[in-house]
Amino acid sequence: MRIRIKDVEPKVYGIMSRFEKYLEESDLSTTHKELIKIRASQLNNCGYCLNNHSQEALKSGESEARIYMLPLWKTVPHFYSEEELVILQMTEEITLIYNGLSDETYNKAMALFSENYVAQIMTAIIVINVWNRIGVATHMEDDCTL
Repeated sequence: MRIRIKDVEPKVYGIMSRFEKYLEESDLSTTHKELIKIRASQLNNCGYCLNNHSQEALKSGESEARIYMLPLWKTVPHFYSEEELVILQMTEEITLIYNGLSDETYNKAMALFSENYVAQIMTAIIVINVWNRIGVATHMEDDCTL
């Protein structure tokens, strides 16, 4: 069993909770938030977050088919709206940060959303990536329940 950061360094969880509160109060739709969380968690191999956010998405009305198809979103674009496709591309580019967010994707996002909404999308992606890294580094998937 690895350390639990929330027990050893509770201030870290306090900071993360403030980010979550900000995102709850943001303009981001529940669907957009959950797609970001699920896709980033898939990319980061964070079983704990993937399990939790898939369940949350289902509770909020997301379809099982759209969740199941997320790893293949580029080959089944008809499952997702134009806005969701851009958000998924942003999620991949920011999560796999080596090349950064491309100008092409950024420009598509700016054409579809306000500056504030784009900033909120970016923040949601960054925050779930922090949670994923906490989860993977501390083996939180050991705590997963179905």
